[in-house]
Amino acid sequence: MTFIESETIELKSSVVADLCKEVIAFANTRGGTLYIGVEDNGTVIGVDSADRVTLQINNMVRDSIKPDITMFVHYETQVINDKQIIAVTVQEGTDRPYYLGSKGLKPSGVYVRNGTSTDPASDTAIRKMIKETDGDSFETMRSLEQNLSFQAAEAQFAKRKVPYDAAKMQTLGMVSSDDIYSNVALLLSEQCPSTIKAATFAGVDQSVFQDRREFTGSLFQQMEDLYAYLDLHNQTKATFEGLYRTDTKDYPEDALRETLMNSLVHRDYSFSASTLVSIYDDRIEFVSVGGLPAGITLDDIMLGLSVCRNPKLAAIFYRLQLIEAYGTGMPKIMKAYAGTGVEPKIEVTNNAFKITLPNRNAVKATDSVPNERKSNEEKILDLIAQNGYVVRSDVDQLLDVSQTTASRILKRMVTDGLIYQDGSGRKTKYRKG
Repeated sequence: MTFIESETIELKSSVVADLCKEVIAFANTRGGTLYIGVEDNGTVIGVDSADRVTLQINNMVRDSIKPDITMFVHYETQVINDKQIIAVTVQEGTDRPYYLGSKGLKPSGVYVRNGTSTDPASDTAIRKMIKETDGDSFETMRSLEQNLSFQAAEAQFAKRKVPYDAAKMQTLGMVSSDDIYSNVALLLSEQCPSTIKAATFAGVDQSVFQDRREFTGSLFQQMEDLYAYLDLHNQTKATFEGLYRTDTKDYPEDALRETLMNSLVHRDYSFSASTLVSIYDDRIEFVSVGGLPAGITLDDIMLGLSVCRNPKLAAIFYRLQLIEAYGTGMPKIMKAYAGTGVEPKIEVTNNAFKITLPNRNAVKATDSVPNERKSNEEKILDLIAQNGYVVRSDVDQLLDVSQTTASRILKRMVTDGLIYQDGSGRKTKYRKG
């Protein structure tokens, strides 16, 4: 028998420390066979004890490679020229990518076969193997990062008095039976790569910037930090009706909370773009990555239909009483604005979902401007009707405003054709148009 290395054959004179890399590479590619006791040039030198070598290799494979690959590895002792060699046959595994447990799911731990060489897999190749094995659902895929910590998650579970241990994590889909973390676990860990970016602007556009924040870490931590930031900007305005005072927050707390939860639970985490929150004087805009699921319309969502993009993540938030039954979020947001004269605006594209919450107090203040303006103009017109004309100082006293404000009001009335200007300078008179 002639031994020649190829894409599916690897020759080893003895058991070496990096032997597991070869097993991983075959399992991640198209399978292959390692011959132990054969030099690179094909010369058979044999092994001293086939049983001992087989047991040694089996222990290395079992202890060093993740996920468990032992069912795809078979050992056979062959006798060539009166010498014993070990044929280690590796099938292509069903739980790719396989990797060195000490290195994790990254190029330094994942190997593939390229011709006669064994090479580290690229990040792209690793993601492709995960997608082929685990399917298209991001949250159920194995996390590329396996060194995770869960302080914020543990605190959240403790706050809700919900058990949090290895068994519970497996039940919730955070970890597999092989102790491999899923992307759900990644999102709830301190190593979560997704972030929320918030910005506050003066006025109703982005021309005057006031503040910027980026919230990182576990989704639970981002949730707490962002809500605190929003609550800081949710001012209370007091109004009086007779002797009775009414306090009204800029944004209904139910609407603010539900919109925040919607942006966390329903965004598409397979994209790296951050969720954006923009705070203006008259509104707050939430823009999440990911449009509506295929076959679902905005009308369906408004009716309460829920097709969850991240069902495992939603189930965890539901168990922790952070969200209610599926499909109640949008109706609850709209209900929070009932009777206010305004309502949230929802916009959807193929890859984004935007919810705009109007500032109730800003709307009321805006609505009062036309009435106040009309009242001032009527007072001026009445005075002109009595005297035949007015001068700027008359308006100062009539409306109890500054000279600048009086001049501005008169100028606007001239522009609108309500009055006309007679003369200039200090002798300027304003008569009815």
